[in-house]
Amino acid sequence: MAESVKDMTSNFNKLNKFDGSDFHRWQKKMHFLLTTLKVVYVLSTPIPEVDENSTLEQVRRRNKWENDNYICRGDILNGMSDSLFDIYQHVGSATELWNDLESKYIAEDASSKKFLVSDFNNYKMVYSRSIMEQYNELVRILGQFTQHNMNMDESITVSSVIDKLPSSWKD
Repeated sequence: MAESVKDMTSNFNKLNKFDGSDFHRWQKKMHFLLTTLKVVYVLSTPIPEVDENSTLEQVRRRNKWENDNYICRGDILNGMSDSLFDIYQHVGSATELWNDLESKYIAEDASSKKFLVSDFNNYKMVYSRSIMEQYNELVRILGQFTQHNMNMDESITVSSVIDKLPSSWKD
């Protein structure tokens, strides 16, 4: 048991705190961590119902779900920057927290995709900077396309990059 807690802590330390940017990447890493901890199911499974006729097994399942929800919610909150933690700490369940984050940051992700496309389309290479520096900047922008699951045909990419070169470099 102590060894698994140690493993869990070391895995958690590898996750960068979510600060409001790159939500999609953070979400994937957090989902993987929650899967490793075997608590991710609470994000998609409703709380088991119990009543006065419930069996001991049903009560145990509900108690396990409540405990796992607490752990899941805590890990999501611990994966956030302090300023975001302060905003979201009062959200009751892991599912509600996860959904709130998705609704806010997926929308922002969509607007950042529009910005990325605009950034790429408007990029122009200039004489005053080294070609490699500018090439690396374009590679970074195109890498962000991949991060956001935005695909561009290779021939369009090559043609677009050539169009961004100063006229004397196109030869």
